[in-house]
This record gives sequence, structure tokens and C-alpha cells, in this order.
Amino acid sequence: MTTTQPVIEIDHLRKSYGAKRAVVDVSLSVEEGEIFGILGPNGSGKTTTVECVSGLRHRDGGSVRVLGADPQTHRDAVRAQVGVQLQEAELPAKLTVREALALYASFYPDPADWRELVDVLGLGTSLGTRFGKLSGGQQQRLSIALALVGNPRIAILDELTTGLDPAARRETWDLVESVRDRGVTVVLVTHFMQEAERLCDRLAVIDAGEVVAIDTPGGLVERLDTRQELRFRPSRPFDDALLTDLDPVDSLLRRGGEVHVSGSGDVLGAVVTALARAGIVAEGLRVQQPSLDDAFLAMVGHAAAATATGTTPKEQS
Repeated sequence: MTTTQPVIEIDHLRKSYGAKRAVVDVSLSVEEGEIFGILGPNGSGKTTTVECVSGLRHRDGGSVRVLGADPQTHRDAVRAQVGVQLQEAELPAKLTVREALALYASFYPDPADWRELVDVLGLGTSLGTRFGKLSGGQQQRLSIALALVGNPRIAILDELTTGLDPAARRETWDLVESVRDRGVTVVLVTHFMQEAERLCDRLAVIDAGEVVAIDTPGGLVERLDTRQELRFRPSRPFDDALLTDLDPVDSLLRRGGEVHVSGSGDVLGAVVTALARAGIVAEGLRVQQPSLDDAFLAMVGHAAAATATGTTPKEQS
């Protein structure tokens, strides 16, 4: 259930490192109980933004409120309510899972029972394992446990699944959803489109330190042109004019034995009907519609999006 006041409010946030402007102008709000995604290419300012929210960095301008408090002037109060898993956080290699959880729990006046977190997050068999010996998936489970051990109302998870294999990534997605089910608001920093689409109630797309869009994943896709592409193999030859004369059809290409038709509106219905009237079967018919990847490409540019959706070095800002 959402409250009348957002749990996080950012208004015209700015942050520079010398001559480099990491965050130029970021304004957004996060409602209680949602998974809010911050999506953008590497170096876009995502990490700096959440570090300012958590009180780990001082901003140069703008305002930030977390549960009504300024993390810059009420740092301890905010940290007591916000659990953070940062992209570059590393524990000493020889520290065991049990030692790490007990240590982090000692930092808080009213910590969660870390033994319960161990059960929920599937770390029971790893309590005696040193951090340096954990798999990537186990390290991420521990990161989530450490972010939750203080009983936070908000959890900030930064590039949580970078470097994980597909199976471990999907397991981590399930864990993130279970965090929200515990009543914790989640701020998820990511550059994976599938992750954002699967988990996030709303997304802020950040590019070059500025917010370029805020919406649901579906809402971001709907902002695109509604053009669709149909691909099929005709059961017999036909003249292009059969389809290109249709109002919803914009173009037709032939590649090998396959026909590619692009159009908008009810292009699917128009094409299938015209083919049927001509006694032609559209074999292997596939419909490609705009995706979150397409929306992201349109918002931040092809070069940046290619970087964002690939395996790239860690974000430095």
C-alpha cells in the first residue's frame, strides 16, 4: 500500500567529480512498497544517484528526502532505515557468511534475526564458507541478506546480477521479489532490460546524468511508434501489391523465401485476411512488436544502449 508521501523524493539532484558532471539533473520519486528501477547505460549516473540517496555521497545541488529526512544532514537516521547493496562492495575474502551477518547485525539497534534471513535466502549450508569461496550467486544472496539485516524500510540494490549466469540471475530475481513481499520498498539499479521488465513496477531511464523518462515498463514501450513487423513464408508466390496496397502496410521486403512486412494499426489482421482471400497460407508467421529494448534504444541512443545491454566494465559514476 502506498502512502500519500513518497518514501524517496529527489529534486534536481546534481553531482560532479572535478570537471566530470556525473549527475546533471535527476528528479524522481519512489512510492512505498514498489520495486522502482533506475535504468541506464554504464556511466550514466545511476550509482552516484543512489549513493546520494543513501547518504554515502554529498550532493552538489538539488534536494533529496528519504522518509522525510535529508540523508546529508540526517545520515544516521537514514542509514538506519535504508539497506544498501552496492555494485563494488566486497567483503574480506576470509570472512565467513556467519561472521559477516553477525558483524552487520551488530551495527543496528534493532536488527533482523539474521538466522531467519539465512533460511529465507538459502544460505544455511554456506554459514561456515569464507566469502572468497562463495559462488557469484551465493555472494549476491549474502549481499541481499546484509542489505536486509538492519530491518530497513528501503533496500537499494545496485547492479545486483552483473556477472551472474542466467540461472543464478533468475534465482536472484525471485529473491528480489521476496524482499518486496516482506514489505520492503526496493530501488533496483540495473542495465539489463529483461531484469527491469520482469521486476520493476516503474522505471526511471537516466542518460548522461539526466532523467529522460519515468513510466512503467509497458508505458515506456507504448511511447514508441506502434509499428509491427510480420515475418512468414508464403505457401505460393504472390505479387507484392497484394499487401503493399493495404493501408496498414508501410513496407515489404523479401529475404530468401521469407517475406517481411512492416506496418502499424491492425497490420496483422489486414495481411492475414488479404492472404486468405488469395488462397495463400502464411507459414511460420511471427509477429515482432516493440520491446523495452527498443524503447531504451530510442531514448538513450544506439551506442549507449549497446553498451548498456552488453557485458561491460563496471559503472564508475
